[in-house]
Formats: sequence, structure tokens, C-alpha cells
Amino acid sequence: YQRRVRGNLKVPCRTFPVRYHEKFYKELLNSPELTRLAYFNDVLVGAVCCRFEQKPETPSALQLYIMTLGVLAPYRRLGIGKKLLEYALELCEKKKEVEEVYLHVQTNNEDAIAFYKKFSFEVVGTIQNYYKKIEPPDCFILRRHIRGTPSNPSVVTSSDK
Repeated sequence: YQRRVRGNLKVPCRTFPVRYHEKFYKELLNSPELTRLAYFNDVLVGAVCCRFEQKPETPSALQLYIMTLGVLAPYRRLGIGKKLLEYALELCEKKKEVEEVYLHVQTNNEDAIAFYKKFSFEVVGTIQNYYKKIEPPDCFILRRHIRGTPSNPSVVTSSDK
């Protein structure tokens, strides 16, 4: 089962210019409720993979980090990405300690930025040289407030990929 899931996850993760280490896939297998796969006619076409983290400035609160959310190009604009993101947001609603959701987006990925802005995400910062081996190497931090006190936008959170 784990080998099949890990292999399946690698398919939508190929939509990203970043390559993930085996540790990334093992982490996903340890928390299956934080990963959702999307199929279209029995073909794996997308995935969202998340993790809960403590908020740096409020240790009693959590934030959801969306590590990846991707849909294979031929299946975009069919509502699949929307369903995957809605799943991640539902995780936040179920867990009352979650105050925010955040993610990183490559600075030139205008489609992704526009997509997230439709769901009330805001660009709250930039990390220079976040990505290795891809151009541009910089990313934006996008954040959506769920409940509680909003984070300080200058706080840079996880840089794990």
C-alpha cells in the first residue's frame, strides 16, 4: 500500500519544478488525512499535501502549511484544484487550534497566485533564494487567516520543501 501511494504521489508532484526527497513522501504516509489525491476517470491528476505546525509567535496555536497542491496541466480549470484546496481548508475548520493557512509560491507563477487570491490568500512576504536549482529562485509567502490573531507578515515560517 505505502509503495503504491508513494508512487502515486510522485505523479502530481512532477507538476512542480521542485524535486522532493524520499523523506517528503514518508512524512505524507505518516499522516494520510493530510494528503488528498484527485482522480479523473481513474487517472491520478492532482494532490494536496499539508502538515500542521505550531505558529511561531503563538505556540498554543497551529497553522496549516500546504506543502504542495498541484493538478496535471490537461486537467486544470475543471475545479479539481478548488476541491483540493477546499479539503485543506476543511481540515482547518475541524481543528479549532488552527489560526492560519500558508504556502509558498514561486514569484513568477501568476496563475497560482491568482488562484489562491480567489480564496482570500494574501501575499505577505517574499523569501529570496528559497528554491535551489530553479529560476527564479524566489518565492512569495501566501497566507489566509482562519481565526485568532493574524500573524506578523514579516515572520518567515518554514522553508522545508
